[in-house]
Amino acid sequence: MEHSDLRKEEIIKACEKLYEKYNFKDISIKLISELTSFSRPSIYNYFETKEEIFLALFQKEYEKWYFDIEKIRTENEKLTKEEFAIALAHTIENKERLLKLLSMNMYDLEENSRLERLIEFKRAYGNAVHAIKLCLNKFFKEMSEDEVMDFLYSFFPFMFGIYPYAVVTKKQEKAMKEANIDYKYHSIYEIAYKGIKKLLR
Repeated sequence: MEHSDLRKEEIIKACEKLYEKYNFKDISIKLISELTSFSRPSIYNYFETKEEIFLALFQKEYEKWYFDIEKIRTENEKLTKEEFAIALAHTIENKERLLKLLSMNMYDLEENSRLERLIEFKRAYGNAVHAIKLCLNKFFKEMSEDEVMDFLYSFFPFMFGIYPYAVVTKKQEKAMKEANIDYKYHSIYEIAYKGIKKLLR
């Protein structure tokens, strides 16, 4: 790995660590720099905005998920719709950071990043979409191209809503109780599995 790549990786890891504790709005480039071995001005040699750092973290999460999806395709000769729903839901259940990033305001994140950074991110996203398409083509030969595209265009927007429904804060719980909303907790896996199963019908 080149020196600049190592520096970028260090910045992304610092952001990743902070994101476990803080929300996007509470994280600054100054705060990120405090967890790296170099100064805040040095960060601007690699990322122009905080949004670009988050976009790079997002890209990394999509790349990890892509490999999990590919494993489903390469390690199985056949899968029923039930088995595929289970397998795909399991790839999502341990991707809490990806789901949390998906629940953010994507418009601002992408708008405040340079085009080259956005292209890198879109490639990682596109690879994940393509990996699922390949799985559908392999396991469900009876699905038409339109049905495959319908699944993809429904599944990816559906993912945006998983995190807010699966991860509820004490404050949100209290508000729902006060508002008389009968909320039942479902895990990331349960929400993903049920959604995938419905989309495969």
